[in-house]
Amino acid sequence: MSEAPADYSNGVDPERALKYALQHIRGDRAQIIEGVIEPVSPTWDHETAAETIRDQIRARARELDCVTGSGNLDLPGSSNWYIPDLAVVPAAAAKGAGALLPADTLLVVEVTSESNAETDRVVKRRRYAEYGAPLYLLVDRQERSVTLYSEPGQLGYTRADGPHPYGVTVRLPEPFGLELDTSSL
Repeated sequence: MSEAPADYSNGVDPERALKYALQHIRGDRAQIIEGVIEPVSPTWDHETAAETIRDQIRARARELDCVTGSGNLDLPGSSNWYIPDLAVVPAAAAKGAGALLPADTLLVVEVTSESNAETDRVVKRRRYAEYGAPLYLLVDRQERSVTLYSEPGQLGYTRADGPHPYGVTVRLPEPFGLELDTSSL
């Protein structure tokens, strides 16, 4: 197997080309995790967990002039393009944006599935911190726990609140300043 030339003399940047192609897939959405294209097709149980969190933070997000959604997050300089289960972003940043950076978010939420639990627990946690997402909430359905990560840095999050078993109230710090009820996850 031959390797691609390192100089990209034809002017094509492989990272940009891959991410462009991914955005133009018809039908299903997909993300890139460490260079591997993965379809995004959550189950209803998975969606219910994400919606439970969204319902609890929606009013506060509006007060902060933010939107909640699962839009694209680009991690430039890497072969990663994520579609979080839920993100809270300033409305002004989201308007007209094809993709945002994790640092543009106020909160990123990932809900594990059997097929991606380790990715959410390890890879995405590390990458979200590296790319400056201030808060990362991991809803681990297999472990039936919730962990809030904060204080991001190049080596990961330096603070973890949890894991807390379902049923425990988890405090989202400012700018949210609210308590998440995890009993119905």
